[in-house]
Amino acid sequence: MREIAMAVVVNGEKHELTVPPHETLIECLRERLGLLGVKKSCDVQVCGACTVLLDDRPVSACTVLAFEARGRSVRTIEGLARGDDLHPVQEAFVEHGALQCGFCTPGMIMATVALINENPRPTADEVKHYMRGNICRCTGYKRILEAILDASRRMSGATAPNVS
Repeated sequence: MREIAMAVVVNGEKHELTVPPHETLIECLRERLGLLGVKKSCDVQVCGACTVLLDDRPVSACTVLAFEARGRSVRTIEGLARGDDLHPVQEAFVEHGALQCGFCTPGMIMATVALINENPRPTADEVKHYMRGNICRCTGYKRILEAILDASRRMSGATAPNVS
């Protein structure tokens, strides 16, 4: 089987890789680049744990082939914080206790970043609709919803609640 040479920018850093055609993006990120924040769970695009941003759009890394990222930009949870400063979405998740075991959290946070980039002031209903592909098995979604709405307020500089 022929391997595919590719260049990809991951979290702002360019990587030259050679991958087999069947290797998924999650395998490449975790096994080749050591980015373990990308969680492997369902392998069929139903849980959202492996959500990363591919050219700033959320994708399930378990169903994207690694070579499909050739010449593109990938952002993982490891690429959000700036030094010791958490990204506003990460801060909101921590402050609202929007995590329990933490397994789903990286995917939830990456999907939230994509949502807020697309819709800076989503309503609660818009958040629920957008996040339906990200599943948490440990806790309710109330704190996650609160964290997302708070993050959108912080990032937009608003002080008033999002209007439903």
